[in-house]
Amino acid sequence: MRCSTDVIAALRDGTAPKGDVLAVARIAGIQAAKSTPTLLPLAHVIGVHRANIELDIVDDGVHVEATVGTADRTGVEMEALTAVSVSALAIVDMIKGLDRSVVIEDVRIVAKSGGRSGDWVREGESR
Repeated sequence: MRCSTDVIAALRDGTAPKGDVLAVARIAGIQAAKSTPTLLPLAHVIGVHRANIELDIVDDGVHVEATVGTADRTGVEMEALTAVSVSALAIVDMIKGLDRSVVIEDVRIVAKSGGRSGDWVREGESR
């Protein structure tokens, strides 16, 4: 996601008015991964056995990445996409007072492994 240099400074300094933005975004993403079937009517109810949300402050915003795993026989792509999206929304919610022009962009599956369709990596990505 892209945001202003003022927001980036507040995130790096830990001075955002609503508190620890990255901690809230991380917890929101984990909760979202577990809540995917509630949010998406046709998503399978599966056991999410691990959900990790990586948040990296970069020069023009925040990079959000989710890694989700299960022992079930179905994929967790929707859980990972939901986790990234809700993490980004949590950031927007907490910084909108500092920057209303924040943009969430380029939410996509980068790689997947296991399941019936096997392993897959988006062209141009390394995993």
